[in-house]
Amino acid sequence: MLTKKLHYDLPPEKIAQFPSKQRDESRLLMHVRSTGETTHHRFRDLPDLLCAGTRIFRNDVAVLKARIHGERPTGGLVECLLVRPVETKKADNVWRCLLKPGLKTHKGGSFSNKGEYSATVSRKLPSGEYLVHFDLSKDPDVPALAERLGAMPLPPYVKRAAEEEDFARYQTVYASSSKRTAIAAPTAGLHFTPDLLNALQAKGHPMYDLTLSVGPGTFRPIETELVEEHQMHTESYELSPEVKFALREEGSPRLAVGTTTTRAIEHHLSLGEDCQPRDSTMGEADLFIAPPYPPFLGVDCMLTNFHLPASTLLCLVAAFLSPGKEDGLDLLKQLYAEALARDYRFYSYGDAMLIR
Repeated sequence: MLTKKLHYDLPPEKIAQFPSKQRDESRLLMHVRSTGETTHHRFRDLPDLLCAGTRIFRNDVAVLKARIHGERPTGGLVECLLVRPVETKKADNVWRCLLKPGLKTHKGGSFSNKGEYSATVSRKLPSGEYLVHFDLSKDPDVPALAERLGAMPLPPYVKRAAEEEDFARYQTVYASSSKRTAIAAPTAGLHFTPDLLNALQAKGHPMYDLTLSVGPGTFRPIETELVEEHQMHTESYELSPEVKFALREEGSPRLAVGTTTTRAIEHHLSLGEDCQPRDSTMGEADLFIAPPYPPFLGVDCMLTNFHLPASTLLCLVAAFLSPGKEDGLDLLKQLYAEALARDYRFYSYGDAMLIR
């Protein structure tokens, strides 16, 4: 598939710069694959739109305040985005980071925030990330430093600095505080409220939590001429025995909340593990899902937001719309055109789509 086919026209004013006033007030486009019917709702209507007993799988990762700032020895400012820790024998606070400016900071070799930390930049990785070793003055580890001094890493298409409201709204209400390992929110989950979750459970929709640490590859466009030539980024995930059994159990439909949940599920099931393992599974999801892709192994319905042109997320949703066929992208563009005509809001703080 030519990557240029993944482009569509999106007026800048359709990109949501702020969340809706209430999480579940966001709009919800529903498309039923078996009939081709498309209808329009509010997210709070979700309990009445799902088939009886639908099992809901969601990503409980929490977003780290991963954007920290420092100063080079020459006095120039540095913006550092903490991507993920590096496992080392000494556990010495080495992280993979994105730096701005990268070349000047790497050449200078270090940056710091006086009285808080000093950081040494050791080398640049093929991914464009840098290995950075932190010496901390006050905090026990880098996540503690980030939570105290960092800012929420809003996506680059949100053209403003993070505000106090973002500390709560760019986080799902079910995010686990012990799992602050993501640099981006699993945005399909941002629409849920505690009351809506209670209503779903009261309707008989059980919920299962898994964890996938959303990384910077989420926002990286496909830049190769052919989609298939794109090098997929990897993201760490973990599934409990309960979740693994629920995925394989026959019965009511399985709903994945977001592309991150979908990717973790499909990567895990593609490995063909025993259906009743005793231990949790930890892995690195590097599965690239794009049309034509076989029927999904563990996802029957999907909740998702509206995604960037030329993105891997666009490919995944297109593949889910029409499994095993190549027409999913054309259908997705039709749905996006209808959403734009009806003034839906796009991207992370935008509205949502339910595919059944």
